Amino acid sequence: MKRTILSFILLLSAMTAFAQKPKKEILYLGTYTQKGEGIYVYEFDRSDYSFKELQVLTSKTSPSFLEFHPNKKYLYAANEGNSTVSAYAIDQTSGKLTALNTQPAQGRGPCHVSVDPKGRFIYLSNYGSGDLAVYKLNQDGSIGALADTIQDKGRPDQKPHMHSIIPSADGKYIYASDLGIDKIMVYAVDPKTGKLTPGAVPYAEVKAGDGPRHFAIHPNGNFGYSACELASVVNSFKIVKGSGALVPFERVTMLPSDFTSKSYAADIHFSPDGKFLYASNRGHESLAIYAVDAKTGKLTVAGHADTHGKHPRNFLIDAKGEFAIVTNRDNDNAVFFKRDAATGQLTYTGKEISAPTPVCVKQLFLN
Repeated sequence: MKRTILSFILLLSAMTAFAQKPKKEILYLGTYTQKGEGIYVYEFDRSDYSFKELQVLTSKTSPSFLEFHPNKKYLYAANEGNSTVSAYAIDQTSGKLTALNTQPAQGRGPCHVSVDPKGRFIYLSNYGSGDLAVYKLNQDGSIGALADTIQDKGRPDQKPHMHSIIPSADGKYIYASDLGIDKIMVYAVDPKTGKLTPGAVPYAEVKAGDGPRHFAIHPNGNFGYSACELASVVNSFKIVKGSGALVPFERVTMLPSDFTSKSYAADIHFSPDGKFLYASNRGHESLAIYAVDAKTGKLTVAGHADTHGKHPRNFLIDAKGEFAIVTNRDNDNAVFFKRDAATGQLTYTGKEISAPTPVCVKQLFLN
């Protein structure tokens, strides 16, 4: 009897240890390839912020912005260098990438790619020509037929510059930020064809010269926030249920009151619990940190974290909320910060990945 109990205890311990075995964690860096080689792939150990290079996928087309398919089996890259978009299969054991196919961007200078939450379409933002493109996705993850294109209209003194497209969590709407015309366009998405129809309120217009760049939706789906590049402000909106319309309610600076030099906003992301919002400043070289009121959506400045590098572009907040990674384009590094979940504050770890002109960082867990 004792032997049976002991065997059961040993088996239970082994099963518990197996269940607690951490998943393999992979980081992907998109780069500009004037100096870089393409997409850099690393295995990451969060226990000590160590990493090892697994792959450098050579693509001299500046695969700058990256995004995953919802099933995490595929990765997509906006190629600014030759105005295309590419699909890659992700090896589910190693995390390495294999090219699937490439499609033309239908415009110039694609700077952002996003994926429908249900995996039906991808959205491409063409900064140079001020238009967007929608493609269907095939079952094998490759990029399929063109579903729609829309060209924004400007004026002789105000050229359109489409900068990002963010879908709602249910995929019914997209929010397309055009920096050049100071508008965030709202489109309803046809779930079968991918065709776009202007929303009941087709756009939200920000203050002239703000320059909406990137957009983040609160995890509760009630509020949206625009990081505006030219004025270094965050514009806040209530999202109307049923129509996706944006109703503005607040505009806050991203910079300290004593900072008088020029700075340009870049990226914006929430902590996983939605309690804090982060936005990157190029010039002040920082992440602005805001506490978020979940009921009203209003922001309270909680501080600024030095990015330990120049021209911070895209960054990520760890899916578990434990750390942040910031890509500093002009210092050729991706820097790790420990994150305090209670206060939202970031602490420099001294750990960083050295990679030429990094623009985007993405995180993936493999079983």
